[in-house]
Amino acid sequence: MPRFSVIVPCFKVQGFLRECLDSVLLQSFGDFELIAVDDRSPDGCGAILDEYAGRDPRVKVLHLPENVGLGRARNAGMPHATGDYLFFLDSDDTLTPDALRAIADRLAEAEDPDVLVFDYARTYWWGGTRRNVLAEVLAEAGPGTFTVDEFPRVLDLLMVVWNKVYRRDFVTENGFEFPPGYYEDTPWTFPVMLSARRIATLDRICLNYRQRRQGSILSTTSRKHFDIHDQYERVFGFVEQHPELAHWRPYLHRKMGEHCLDILAKPDRLPPADRAEFFRRTARMFRDRRPEGALVDGEVGMLEGTWTGYRIKRQAVRAGREAARRAGVVRDAAAARARSGWASVHACRPLDPHLVVYSASSHRGMLGDPAAVYAKAREIAPQLRGVWAVKDAESAAQLPPGVEHVIVGSRRYLEVTARATFFVNDVNWPGTLAKRPGTVHVHTHQGTPLKHMGADLLDKPGARLGLDVPQMLRRADRWDYSLVANRHSELVWERAYPCHFASVRTGSPRNDVLVNGGPGDFRERFGIPAENRVVLYAPTRRDYRRSGHVDRIDLDRFAADLGEGHTLVVRLHPSLAQGPARGMGLAELARRGIVVDATDEPRVEDVLLAADVLVTDYSAVMFDYANLDRPIVVHADDWPAYRASRGAYFDITAEPPGHVTHSYRDLARLFASGTWQDEESARLRACFRSRFCEFDDGRAAERVVRTLLLGEPMTGPDVVRIPGQPAGRDTLAPA
Repeated sequence: MPRFSVIVPCFKVQGFLRECLDSVLLQSFGDFELIAVDDRSPDGCGAILDEYAGRDPRVKVLHLPENVGLGRARNAGMPHATGDYLFFLDSDDTLTPDALRAIADRLAEAEDPDVLVFDYARTYWWGGTRRNVLAEVLAEAGPGTFTVDEFPRVLDLLMVVWNKVYRRDFVTENGFEFPPGYYEDTPWTFPVMLSARRIATLDRICLNYRQRRQGSILSTTSRKHFDIHDQYERVFGFVEQHPELAHWRPYLHRKMGEHCLDILAKPDRLPPADRAEFFRRTARMFRDRRPEGALVDGEVGMLEGTWTGYRIKRQAVRAGREAARRAGVVRDAAAARARSGWASVHACRPLDPHLVVYSASSHRGMLGDPAAVYAKAREIAPQLRGVWAVKDAESAAQLPPGVEHVIVGSRRYLEVTARATFFVNDVNWPGTLAKRPGTVHVHTHQGTPLKHMGADLLDKPGARLGLDVPQMLRRADRWDYSLVANRHSELVWERAYPCHFASVRTGSPRNDVLVNGGPGDFRERFGIPAENRVVLYAPTRRDYRRSGHVDRIDLDRFAADLGEGHTLVVRLHPSLAQGPARGMGLAELARRGIVVDATDEPRVEDVLLAADVLVTDYSAVMFDYANLDRPIVVHADDWPAYRASRGAYFDITAEPPGHVTHSYRDLARLFASGTWQDEESARLRACFRSRFCEFDDGRAAERVVRTLLLGEPMTGPDVVRIPGQPAGRDTLAPA
């Protein structure tokens, strides 16, 4: 008996069907049967299904004699199911890689619950991906099982059939089936969820929910949307047959009202001539089904009025929103004029020679090179007043106590930036920041470049999507000094940013702690045994994928192959931290203790100090980690695609910091044999360090403070001028 019976009803989806079937049949977990139901589809679906059944014995095909609709097509497949769990997959959606394995593991951990709810992502026809906005509910549910009475928030999730798997015996014992109609998911999902004694959740994206350009069947304009009333009548009828569920009537009553009003509010659902009838039928049902003591307020309160009253209120809401929008435009314009006037007043005042404004990573907080310079300035130059520019109050709350800061765009920000002499940043300042004569802009960058940057992106349309390169260069014209850690960076920044600045061979300030061996408590905070070997996996983003995320390694498998005595730590690229990348399995693996997710660690240096070996692809973190003189493995299984889409300044596979692998088999074999730390690895690393750690001597931050902020002499690498560019401050002229 298979673990899963995947039931796929098919109707007029020939363009998407192969992708759907392949996403199931290529799963790493193979203990399933696929029951495909041809709902008398007039296109080529039936032939495609027969083709797949002919070459894979796991595929069973049912050809229905007439079209019965989505719900009853699912019903037709259920009697043929022999799996432990039922999985209803729509034929234009797809499973994510390793989804069935993740679901199977979670079912085993939860000891076979009645229902398992998992996460999904909306995938758009134009290439975008957006994770379920309520994904945190899945994590909040915890590792155990529950009922809806114990955790009612689970009902806030999308009440559809395809984001869950159902224990087949539970479905059979309760006689659950799909009714005919347009909204067949409603009378299935609510009874199932209310009846389940043991529900579990999986905080992992297991399904890609396709958003078609022309919408789904539910977004078509038709009287078929009146079906919603019949479906909720079925839900109420189920509750009446189960008195123990009577306390859910107020919730379902309100949910019905909200659902119907949502349909009514969408302009593409109901024919204009039928909207009044839909409202009146909804209002009548709302009154008839109102349980004693039910709270009727907010939007659903409109159902106690008339159609005319509803229209007036809707028009008033729209008018109010438009008025608020226009008022906001006027208010913002007035505020901008006021801020501009305020800034102009302060711009007439003399510069404060001791005021330094810092920012990092687009104002996300005290991070990277600017943070290292700030810390050193407080230590050796207390006369300098450092102020951090952060993007919002949330970012400000993450700053250490006592750190002076301003919110970007605020009046205080304008005042500080108008008076400051020094500006230290690792990305460009906003275009609204005017550079006053006498000010000094120090640009630290964000590491040594491997991938193309700046003007070199002009012939890489995919990589510069949404990036205004000419505007970026105009902003870079404000730089006075560009910090470099090696001659490679020096030459790259000259080419990528053809602007007026002087390159300064300071080294990377944030790497001082790596060179000097600073303390770190990362292992202790994450409960990593002192004797364990920490393997850090730090992948970068991909420009050939709109979302930027591509799973190159099966983390579960890699952690298992590393074996006892190893801890796998994963740190995603910062741009992927808030997207769907973590939902593709990382969050769930971290919850189960299989890996440690270090993506949110504010100081990457702490993570690097804790790692015994780095596995990366093309992340610039390898240049920083090389300062520790510890083994590095480059996993370059898609190097040609990466280089073609983003561009690279040299071939990392030909000049690597350690061994290079081109497949997971190579990677696993490398660690199993121990050759990741052999003499060849050390030789490659030594060559790499001599080239890319050239100016990192542990005194970079001090060098920046003394020579650039204080104007004092200091021994160290000579300053290098870019040919044809102005010399900048005389204090930095080479001897």
